[in-house]
Parts: sequence; C-alpha cells; structure tokens
Amino acid sequence: MIFGYARVSTRSQSLDAQQDALWASDAERIFADQASGTGVVRPELERLIDQLRPGDIVMVTKYDRLARSLKELLELVERIRAAGADFRSLAEEIDTSSPAGRLVFHVFGSIAEFERARIAERTREGLEAARRRGRIGGRPPALTPEQRAEVRRMRDQENRPVAEIARLFRVSTHTVRRA
Repeated sequence: MIFGYARVSTRSQSLDAQQDALWASDAERIFADQASGTGVVRPELERLIDQLRPGDIVMVTKYDRLARSLKELLELVERIRAAGADFRSLAEEIDTSSPAGRLVFHVFGSIAEFERARIAERTREGLEAARRRGRIGGRPPALTPEQRAEVRRMRDQENRPVAEIARLFRVSTHTVRRA
C-alpha cells in the first residue's frame, strides 16, 4: 500500500497542494499533521508508521515534510525500513527501495542539513552586524517613554483600572502592566 504523508507548520497553512500531489502519485491513503517539524509530537505520522507492513511505501512531496534535521530524517526512514516499508520523496525523486535511491537519500539529507545550518549562520551574522550598528531589531515599543510615564501616573495616582488605561492607549493590558 502507498501511504502519503503531508505536514504544514501552522494551522493557517493549507495541506491541499501536498495532498493533491500525493493523490496524483497514487497514494492510497494520506495522513496529515499540522504541527511544526521540530520537537512536536505528530500523531498522524505515528499512526502511519504503526500501520506499515512489508512492501508498503511512505510517500511525501518533499523530504522536509517528514523531518527537519538529517538525524530525525534518518531515524524516521530507519523506522520505516524496520517495518519492511520504503520511503519515497516526489520532489527529490528519492526512492529507498533501491541501493541507488538510498545513496541519493543520504546525499540530499546531508545537503539539506548543511543548507539549514548555513541559513542559521547567516542570520546570526546579520543580527550581529546590525547590533554593531546600533540596530536592536524586533518590534518597536508600543508606548513611548512619555506614554509609559503617563500610564504609571494614571494607575498609581488616579487609580484607574488597567483595562481602561489599555483602551485609552490602544494597547493590551499586558503592555500596561509591563509599563
């Protein structure tokens, strides 16, 4: 049996494109999770692996839908292979049912992990360069220093409720409490 697996990181993302590609590639059943790839339990992936039998195939549109690190990818594919099944990735044309497919799988996995590490490194370097130039980054403060002083005065001297102050300044009650 050919099992498809689709995953998106957030609920606002759609699984439609992945599922359409899997159905078009002869998936007989599709399991789908809406969860970040790192450190999150993916119940549908676990259900899929529990149902695997010898000769089955686990198919994904791209291998990063299955795992976010080379280590995790290798572990998952090993679990799939331990059940007697094979792994297929459509975008990378990887099929672990052959020795050549297994070699390509390991090469692509290594390249992907290298690229993620380079992206993280470039991001850190960019943030450090911006800090050296005095840029802090992130979201600008919701209240100016003068507004924060006024918030404290209204709360401490006028005893106004936090919710009222938040409405006046059009900020959250959490922002008022922080001020």
